[in-house]
Amino acid sequence: MAAHAAAIVMSDGQKVSEPPRSRFMTAPTHPEKVRVAAVQYGLRGISGPEELERQVEYFVISAADYGCDFITFPELFPMQLLSAGERLAAAEAMAAIDAFTPRFTAFMAGLARQYRINIIGGSHPVRIDGGATRNRCHIFLRDGTTHHRDKLHPTPSEREAWGIEGGTARDADVIETDCGPVGIMICYDSEFPELARRLVDQGAEILFVPYCTDDRRGHLRVRYCCAARTVENQCYVVAAGVTGNLPNVYNMDVHHAESAILTPSDMPFARDGIAAEVTPNTEGMAIADLSLADLRQARTNGAVRNLADRRLDLYRVDWS
Repeated sequence: MAAHAAAIVMSDGQKVSEPPRSRFMTAPTHPEKVRVAAVQYGLRGISGPEELERQVEYFVISAADYGCDFITFPELFPMQLLSAGERLAAAEAMAAIDAFTPRFTAFMAGLARQYRINIIGGSHPVRIDGGATRNRCHIFLRDGTTHHRDKLHPTPSEREAWGIEGGTARDADVIETDCGPVGIMICYDSEFPELARRLVDQGAEILFVPYCTDDRRGHLRVRYCCAARTVENQCYVVAAGVTGNLPNVYNMDVHHAESAILTPSDMPFARDGIAAEVTPNTEGMAIADLSLADLRQARTNGAVRNLADRRLDLYRVDWS
């Protein structure tokens, strides 16, 4: 079914080539354990949107067969669609990728419903009312609802090359799912601790970070900050990045990714704070079970209790 096979890595480090039979969660209440997948997507030239859709569906089917509640795709991976034609200047590229949005959202929403899985759909530039361009993440829930969150902190490159502007206060709010409220931080957003704290204060226990970085330094900025967010907020972070290259797509040159599912650093969790990760710069998918019960226990009785031990007598944050 897939154009390219990819490695799948479970949280115990075991690689498997064939997924087990599907086991969908249908409990009406929030579960004590959530299974998540982070896709490390390999960019390469394609002849048309059907190739991207085949590869996306491959990952969704694989994650659904493993019983995942969420699958996360990387930031800007739909920019692969622009490789099917001639290299476009910035303004033309933004118009072209925006024009694909209705097809993309309809396709992804259909996958979420068909395979009963919540999809964090990466992100790509969209035009909004008034003509501004934002880097938007669409979220497709298995109950058929669709949400979006815009990147709050565009990088200098995004602003200068594509004219991307940041989102608004609503983009710093959680999304309610059948596994509880979750938060979205798009790449550079993860490097601003106040956003993660806001999302956790709203009830998020899992933060999803679609990212796109061009070299290891950029990747490590995101990785270190995501790890810090798990400690500061006693939460999980699922980071999914792109690898490969798109030589004829403006401002999408080389990429470095080491996608991972990160945990707090305390007794119930992985020794090094990494529940699962993908081999650097290979296409694949990391899968891990995240215990929300362990997270709540750590917040109450952990070796450190970052949320409970905040000095709110010394500082206060007003989210209004």
